[in-house]
Amino acid sequence: MNSTTRTGRILLVTGTGTEIGKTVVTAAVAALALDRGLKVAVLKPAQTGVGADEPGDADEVRRLAGEELTCVELARYPEPLAPATAAARSGLPPVTPRQSAEAAAGLAQTHDLVLVEGAGGLLVRYHQDGTTLAEVPGALTEFDQEAAVLLVTTAGLGTLNTTALTAEALRARGVRLLGLVIGSWPAEPDLAARCNLADLPLVADAPLLGAVPVGAVPSSGSGGVADRAAFLATARSALGDQILLKIFE
Repeated sequence: MNSTTRTGRILLVTGTGTEIGKTVVTAAVAALALDRGLKVAVLKPAQTGVGADEPGDADEVRRLAGEELTCVELARYPEPLAPATAAARSGLPPVTPRQSAEAAAGLAQTHDLVLVEGAGGLLVRYHQDGTTLAEVPGALTEFDQEAAVLLVTTAGLGTLNTTALTAEALRARGVRLLGLVIGSWPAEPDLAARCNLADLPLVADAPLLGAVPVGAVPSSGSGGVADRAAFLATARSALGDQILLKIFE
């Protein structure tokens, strides 16, 4: 076993599906941590659906949270598919849990917080052998590190089932679920969304740590100091201090 001493915290950010707000939640946590003077890194094991010269999710997190953020991307595949499928179709090598764990552990030596943003939902395959982001916490033990998971979910009908299934998959693997964040809270929540504020923590057996409102992200053509300040204010309102307290407890 590697004799690395654990320093920074490692948090995996995954979701109950795709396009539900993982990147904006990652950016919100990063912005709050940077505002507290912490050194923050964002690791994207596999970026799919963007070309070599296009900005990826890690670039978007930096745009929203701050230029002082360290961003690392392990692999990039041009087609918007699950990482294992995208890798196979592109002829490029897939990413293994050990590669992700080694990169995260290395970043944790020089950063207070390492955010590892997954692709799609928790059990989306990264490798043809069937491994997923859920195997990264186990792989981290080789480097004397550990990680918890922040689960981004949706607000409306159907979320209780997908959230419960994801939480159950984490428990089956012995991975700690830190809490839940709703990635896109509607401006006018319906009855189901309002009821789910109470029901989501029950079905996941984990706290609901916040809800990021629809429209929280400044347009992609911006990203200056004023936009970052506005995004930080939104992050504070959506997540408050509780999320950092939970991460570092």
